Amino acid sequence: MALLLAGPTALASGATGPAPASPTILVFGDSLSAGYGLANGQGWVALTAAQLPRTSPGWQLVNASISGETSAGGAARIDAQLARVHPRVLVLALGANDGLRGLPVKEMRGNLERIIVAAQKAGAQVLVIGMRMPPNLGAKYTQAFEAAFADLSKQYHTAYLPFLLAPVAADRSNFQEDNLHPVAAVQPKLRDYVWTQLGPMLRAKPVSAQAAPPTRSAKRSGG
Repeated sequence: MALLLAGPTALASGATGPAPASPTILVFGDSLSAGYGLANGQGWVALTAAQLPRTSPGWQLVNASISGETSAGGAARIDAQLARVHPRVLVLALGANDGLRGLPVKEMRGNLERIIVAAQKAGAQVLVIGMRMPPNLGAKYTQAFEAAFADLSKQYHTAYLPFLLAPVAADRSNFQEDNLHPVAAVQPKLRDYVWTQLGPMLRAKPVSAQAAPPTRSAKRSGG
């Protein structure tokens, strides 16, 4: 199964400011969303941004993904990104690097929960994108890892996409030499797969700030 590899770090810069006039999507992910190994404009996030004028006029997209990012790194910077971008929709695609490093699922879940709660309190809808780990990490870990994304989505009533690489994972030729990152030719498949959940969110009415459900104790997951 193809998975994420930590790569060069890159973060879009910008100062905190008032909410933009256009509704904004904030993509908050790692190298699969940052376009690792691809030319500018080839990744699924860039392709999504390019189609917005046609599919969802008036929307804009900010990609704050960092190659190599963990859920802890995301949790540490979410408040600044929310203040900078004021997104109406947050696409959360973090966690795979936690799994590759064998970090505890409970810690990853707590970090992702913090991001979701912060986004919802800021008035953003959230799309949680899940990830899977290879079986060599053990059944207990891999099952708990995959379940964490679905459980959080259910708990916080978010949109949910089970596995980002689902449309391409079965074919080795869909990946770069590292067997971890999809090639440019299949990025449109990832864009279209994410759009199955993201597209309807852009047509929905905006949620009110502080609309997040009360934080409840997360289930204990193995890992």
